[in-house]
Order: sequence, then C-alpha cells, then structure tokens
Amino acid sequence: MINVTINNQSVHVPEETTILQAARKINIRIPTLCHMENREPIGACRVCVVEVEGARTLLAACSTPVSEGMVIHTHSTQARMARRNVVELLLSEHDGNCQTCDRGTDCELRALAEEMGITDLPYEGVKITPHIDDSTPGLVRDNAKCIKCRRCVTVCNEIQGVGALFPQGRGFDTVIGPAFTRDLAEVACVQCGQCAAVCPVGAITEKNNIQDVWAAIENPDIHVVVQTAPAIRAALGEEFGYEPGTRVTGQMTAALRRLGFDSVFDTNFSADLTIMEEGTELLTRLKKALVDKEDVALPMFTSCSPGWINFAEFYFPQFLPNISTCKSPQQMFGAVAKSYYAQKIEVDPKNMIVVAVMPCTAKKYEAARPEMNANGVQDVDYVLTTRELAKMIKEAGLDFRSLPDEEMDAPLGLSSGAADIFANTGGVMEAALRTAYEIVTAKELPVENLHVTPVAGLEGIKEASLIITDTIHDWNFLEGVELKVAVAHGLGNTRRLLEYIKANGCPYHFVEIMTCPGGCIGGGGQPRFTDDSVRLKRIAGIYAEDESKPLRKSHENPDIQKLYKEFLGVPLGEKSHHLLHTHYAPKQQTCPGE
Repeated sequence: MINVTINNQSVHVPEETTILQAARKINIRIPTLCHMENREPIGACRVCVVEVEGARTLLAACSTPVSEGMVIHTHSTQARMARRNVVELLLSEHDGNCQTCDRGTDCELRALAEEMGITDLPYEGVKITPHIDDSTPGLVRDNAKCIKCRRCVTVCNEIQGVGALFPQGRGFDTVIGPAFTRDLAEVACVQCGQCAAVCPVGAITEKNNIQDVWAAIENPDIHVVVQTAPAIRAALGEEFGYEPGTRVTGQMTAALRRLGFDSVFDTNFSADLTIMEEGTELLTRLKKALVDKEDVALPMFTSCSPGWINFAEFYFPQFLPNISTCKSPQQMFGAVAKSYYAQKIEVDPKNMIVVAVMPCTAKKYEAARPEMNANGVQDVDYVLTTRELAKMIKEAGLDFRSLPDEEMDAPLGLSSGAADIFANTGGVMEAALRTAYEIVTAKELPVENLHVTPVAGLEGIKEASLIITDTIHDWNFLEGVELKVAVAHGLGNTRRLLEYIKANGCPYHFVEIMTCPGGCIGGGGQPRFTDDSVRLKRIAGIYAEDESKPLRKSHENPDIQKLYKEFLGVPLGEKSHHLLHTHYAPKQQTCPGE
C-alpha cells in the first residue's frame, strides 16, 4: 500500500493507483473530459491536472500513478488556473451553438465552464469548417462540436471492437471520425450509439425523431401506437431527478397517455412472444441435431440486439445461419400491432403508426431495414431513445414526478417478469430457460427464485450449464443432456467469444449476445453518463420489477396464449413465420473509390 496526502487528507491505496483514483477514494472530485472507467488513461484533455509538491510541472491526475509520500493539491491556484485555461482554449475552438445544441444543460464542457466561473473567452480561436454527417438512421455527427477528447474512439475500438472511429491528422487539423473522413454509412458502423453515450458534448447524438412523432400524434387520421422497451422503466426517471434504477413504469405509462398516443402498449408483451418463438426454435434445432441427425446450425444465437446483427453481418457472416430467425421484440410488436391489433380495432395498417421507445440507437436502423415490413408497411415507423422521450415529456409541460401510476392498455400491454429482464445482460437467456425447461419437464427451472445467477452480472463472457432430467412427452431425447449456454455483452467481448468458437469449436447450445455493456440498460440512447455503478443500479431495478410480478414466465402470459389461440396458431407456425421471422445477409465493407 502507498501512503499519500491529498488536500491535507491521508489516503492509503495500492501500488499503480492513479492520483485520480486515489482522490475519488476520499470523495475529492477532479474534473476530467477524456478519462473513461476501466480504460488505459490517455491524458489527452489535460483538464485533470493537479499540483504535486516537488514536481516541476502540473501532472495529469488520470495517468499519473501515486508514489510513497506524495503530497497532492488538486485545487491549488496553479491547478485551477491551468484547468481554466485549458477549458477556455477548448471553448475558443468549439463551435457549440449552445442555444440550439442537442446537449443543452447536459453538456459536460458547458458544465465545466460554469463550474470554473468562465463568463467570457480571452481567446479568439479558429473554428474548423462544419460537416454534419446524418448519413445513418441512428446517429448524427457534427465535427465542429468535437473537442477531440477521444472517448468515442476508446469506446468504439477498445470496448466495442468495431473500429469505425479514429483520430486522423495532427494538432489543430486532427479530425475524429471514420477512415478517410468518410461518413458513418460508408464504413462498418453498427449504429450501437455507445459513441453518443460517452461524448461529453454534442458532437455525436442520436438522430432526432421527436417532430415526426408529434406530427403523427396530431394527425386525426392516424392511430398512433407506442411500445416501451424493458430497459426504459429503470432509466427514464434519471432524466427527472430520480436515482438510477428507480422503476417508473406507471408514471411512464401516464406520461405517454398524456402526450396523446392512442394506445399505450409494452414491448415486454412481444418479449414474451419472442421467448415462445425463440425457445421453440431452439428446441426444434436440438431435436433435428440429436434425433434426426441433421446438420443444424448450433449454437443458436439470440437475435434481439440489432447492433449485434449488424456486427455479425459485417465481421462474422459465417455465423449468420446460427442466429435465430426471430425478429427482435420491437419488430415483432410492430408486426402484431399492424395485423392482429389493427384487425381488432378495424384500422387499416396504412393508417397506423407504431412508435417504439428504446434504449438503443441501433433500433432506429433496425426499424428502417427493408425486410421489416410483414404487413406491406414498415413494422415500426419511428424509434425514440429514452433521452428523446424525456425531451417530449418536458416539451409537453408534464410534471413527471407528480404523475400517477397507470396501467398499460390491452391486449398488448400485459407481460411477465421474464420479459422485463430482457433489459439486462443474461436476461434473454434466463427468460428462455425458464420457459424451455418447463416445456420439456413440466417442472419449474430448478434455480433459486428463477434466477440463473451464473449468467447475471457484468463479467464480459459468462457460461452456465444445466442437466435436463425427467423429460415428458416428445422431449425424451433431451433426457440427461447437459444444456450448455453462454452470454456475452459488449461487442469487444462478443468478438473474443466468436474468435474462440472459430478456433476451438463450440461447446454451447445457446448463446445470448447483447451489443452494449450491461445489455440494454447500458444502451446508446439511455440517460448519460452510464458507468458500471449506474449499470448495476439499473440491473437491480429490472430484477426488482421481475420479482414484483405475479407472472414470471413468458408462456404463462394469458394474452400471449390468447394471441396464439385467436391469431397465430402455434409457435413457428405459418402465420408466425411470416410475421415474426426474418433472415440476414452478409454486408460488404467497401474501400475508398469503390
């Protein structure tokens, strides 16, 4: 252990601890812009400089390890003035347009300027020529707002392993973006939005669909349906001052109703539907492999996360046959709403708009995919992020915290706790096992409180296995089979898992992949700033939502049972195949000039 003194307070920390980490241990805040949790510090922004007695210059707290007896002053006059000077220089080059910027009061640079008491700029910096990249359905880049902190580069390359963003050029001429200064639509960007989630300013944001949704709501000839993803209910409250993980399901429902949506439904309903379809698909593949001895693509991968689908299409097309043919819950909901529900209320699908509220920017891309049109029209018309929904609520003048708890509408609003946990890494796997095990054994999954704990938590790659016994009816071929599963979240972890499978063969039967760290609770459209402490609180909130419900297994949802009885027939049947399933194809990565 190392003994150091920070602002006259003694602290004992392990070797290799940085000044920033040591200060945080005793609740001393040192401002940062480029620093990211659990990543190698790059010391690029110099906002975190501190004064160390005996040192010739100020030192970057994020990248300087402590040493025995070190005496540190984090807010001395010299340190404060240096930080202020750095922020003033950043502001002089930053074409922020604060009056209209998407980030507004959420901007970290603006918050730092206010904290440091900056009221005017002593420098008249040169600003770069703006370039707005709105080439993708999910994201918008504005290079004039970029402060070159490189957080987006870190998350895209080191955490997600995608490599769509890089620093190019040197000094003032440095540009952060795709290779050869191309637009995002021209490179292998998976639209995950983690860059937008970590950007401290408005240089990368989600593409805004708020005005499109307002226009639909205000059109008397259109029936506007809204669906809300599982992860929203444990994160939306953060935009209104609630602690991360606070469940606001009822207030969210009330807000959506007051915004003017004609029907307020739940993506959780179609998450239960996904389990029925995907679970049946898994059991069907296992039967073909074990009984019919067919060459079946195993393991089967989940297909709920559109960023993961993009990633596979770009980088691992050989695994596309392994991906479940099920559409995501978002798209399943749209297909059912514009068929089953449209028939019930006698509305032409062409006169129905389906709006999805999602934690994810890739969902905007997914909704626009040409294959997502089961009823001759788009399954889902517009996607709002959690942040966009919060803006709509504020724009409408609603006092969110005073809203009552309300129930979602029928028949697409009832869901099980298994659907809620789709929001968490490991949740889709656990939900599937709850149903699949009970189908083949007529017994409840033999784990405490229905939780498959080995696949929960924030470890990057997780494994579990379960020996199937006491099978019933047509499932005797699974008697004694050790079902092996794996879970990966974050595309960097996904790449490692897929490379391992390529090199060593696959020991698994079923694999869940989530694009974003922590799963959907850490999606690119969630309230900023999401670190592991926030992820864990949201995860806990989602599990609490699951445990609070009388229904905790997808196959027990009576409205799902009714949907099959009245409309779909059976899982993997002809109608569900048409409405709820799709296939994916490899994507070409182009080079300049092609």
